[in-house]
Amino acid sequence: MGHSPIRQILGALGCSILTAAAAAEGPAYDCAKASGTVESLICSDAELAALDREMASVYAAALRKAGNEHPPVLKAQQRGWIKGRNDCWKSNDLRQCVVDLYKLRRVELQAQYRLVPVAASARYICDGDPRNEVTVNFFQTDPPSLIAERGDSVSLMLQQAAAQGAHYQGRNESFRAYGGTVTVVWGYGAPEMRCQKQL
Repeated sequence: MGHSPIRQILGALGCSILTAAAAAEGPAYDCAKASGTVESLICSDAELAALDREMASVYAAALRKAGNEHPPVLKAQQRGWIKGRNDCWKSNDLRQCVVDLYKLRRVELQAQYRLVPVAASARYICDGDPRNEVTVNFFQTDPPSLIAERGDSVSLMLQQAAAQGAHYQGRNESFRAYGGTVTVVWGYGAPEMRCQKQL
């Protein structure tokens, strides 16, 4: 004797709810297709799986904002980031490497694609030279971040622990503010510039 249509629908709904619940516990990718040490670790670690689900959500939001990006760099950057994450197996502290990379990438996407509002903006002239103008947008990400622009160059910097004032560090750039004094270093080995905020 066959099942009633209602019972079939309820059965299918129950099955899909269980599948959704199970998927919510794991990462955003299919663990049955996980390859390598790092992807397997993420599948077995609830906190890392949660970071991966969060990354998928933030990346999807960035992708919507980057829809008209020319050239389309976001997908290529994300593939590069995944490769870097999967290289954490080379690290002395594999798990911490994975956590740090997820947190850094989340902040990068949130600031670069304005997924969080700009908390404050400022414009600085450095070393008294208008050609050394630096524009800074601050973001309340976790950790706090800023995006600084100087000419055609852009740098994402993350807030660092500082005994006094504020210190943000990028790849080769830094921004420090203490007691009304702002200094900026722009580029590897570049001299420190003293900067004045413009009203």
